[in-house]
Amino acid sequence: MLKLQVVGRVHIESFGCRATQADGAALAAQLARQGMECAAPLEQADVVILNSCTVTASADQDLRQAVRRVQRANPRARILVTGCYAQRAPEEIAALPGVEWVVGNSHKHVITEILAAGDPESPCHTRISVAEMTTAVEFTAGIVEEAAGDRTRPNLKIQDGCNCRCSFCIIPQVRGPSRSASPEWVIEQVRTLSAGHREIVLSGINLGRWGREPAFRLRLASLLRRLLEETGVERLRLSSVEPMDLSDDLLGLMASSPRIARHIHAPLQSGSDAVLRRMRRWYRARHYADRIRRAREWMPEAAIGADVMAGFPGETEAEFEQTRRLIDELPFTYLHVFTFSARPGTPASAAPDQVPMAVRKHRNRILRETAAGKNRAFRESLIGRALSVVTLDQPCQALSDNYVSVSLASERTPNRIESVIVGGLTGSGVREAAASQPARAT
Repeated sequence: MLKLQVVGRVHIESFGCRATQADGAALAAQLARQGMECAAPLEQADVVILNSCTVTASADQDLRQAVRRVQRANPRARILVTGCYAQRAPEEIAALPGVEWVVGNSHKHVITEILAAGDPESPCHTRISVAEMTTAVEFTAGIVEEAAGDRTRPNLKIQDGCNCRCSFCIIPQVRGPSRSASPEWVIEQVRTLSAGHREIVLSGINLGRWGREPAFRLRLASLLRRLLEETGVERLRLSSVEPMDLSDDLLGLMASSPRIARHIHAPLQSGSDAVLRRMRRWYRARHYADRIRRAREWMPEAAIGADVMAGFPGETEAEFEQTRRLIDELPFTYLHVFTFSARPGTPASAAPDQVPMAVRKHRNRILRETAAGKNRAFRESLIGRALSVVTLDQPCQALSDNYVSVSLASERTPNRIESVIVGGLTGSGVREAAASQPARAT
């Protein structure tokens, strides 16, 4: 075991997607195995690790603000920045006052060694923070580490990287090509996690591409079948699957198994074929609509969500209207709406026909209002029905298998799967009915 010279307390904060959260949890587990205390309050930490996101300019700003916040709260703490922003722009982060180490995704595996060296003048600091870290990440390990993270709903990252080259996306440059954990490794991790957890979330940068490498030549549905057959997991949830990977085989399996959450998240980005072509997306609006309608047909009460981008370069009013109309027509229950954010180094950032920011924000607001209406209508349709929920750590809170936040009528033991009757709405979810209220037929 490597003996750390920087003996003390570590505070880790992760920003962004589930994959980044999983990376942060895996890093905490790795450091803990080397004798570090990895759950220290910010004000008491000797080392603060900020695990960054860079999917938007706002994500970059969040990281810079976090550095300043750490300095205010704990001026003596040594700051290490890692993650996607650190991979994309190491020199930019290294110039921030107070940042001592910068370690991109390609070198996360040596963070323990960096902290062991301790000395900011050591070769590890200078070499990794600026020079080597900017190299491509194709050589990083294909097996991603386990990450329990949430105490009631562990997030298991089983895939990393992406082979797509969407014109707006920086992720392939900061996470490298698609690579999958082996089915045997995933099964082992799910067996272990299911001994203490009722629901496990399977995540990845491009989850639907799990198993496509020549070494495996598998599909996600085949993995799910093995998990259902070979483990005792009570519920599996898929984080996000691209529309071209929502095969009939996968949808049929999800619809037929009560152990898979009725929850589809399929990035849309745009409902305009012209915009999708400029985005270099691999599908067209009619293909996307077919998958979503099939999901609703087979899972009438499923949560169906999407990522949508407002104000992509060159987006005309007519093209935006095509997106708004498609969203209005499809049975979405929620949307994640993003304003286009130019990422340096992507083709979209260099496009000459950038949409004015005021227009982008206006379109964003329209889509959010549309999404809010669809979400409320979906929640209203659940009143009087029975939902299967997993109880959370927060008092009187649960999450349904179809991704609705449930306020419980009384406190429950966390980490249990129960059936509750929906009695009404809350601001953003539903509330449990009184015990005497019967469920209506589904």
